[in-house]
Amino acid sequence: MLMSDRKTELYKLLDCLDEAPKKVLEKVVDEIIYIETRLDELKKLPQIKVNPNNPGQQKYTVAAKQYKEYLQQYNNCIKILLHAVAHTESEEASPLREYLMKMRDRT
Repeated sequence: MLMSDRKTELYKLLDCLDEAPKKVLEKVVDEIIYIETRLDELKKLPQIKVNPNNPGQQKYTVAAKQYKEYLQQYNNCIKILLHAVAHTESEEASPLREYLMKMRDRT
């Protein structure tokens, strides 16, 4: 999938939002696209360095550490985006949410 197609796909998720949150989340979408690109590049690099004299000795490469960091950032951005979209799409509260709100109000 081309990056422009992916960007269009993610921007379509923002159509249900008001202008103010949409502007903020457009930056999140741009970050998601950037991180996806970096993750794809890092996947192509070796993740583990093996000691040629002792194959039992292995350690992660810098690429593996960067991949882990980018993946955490990616997951956080996706959570932000999905939370914002899901929050606006579900106008009526689910029974579970209503129950939790009642329980919160009791305390």
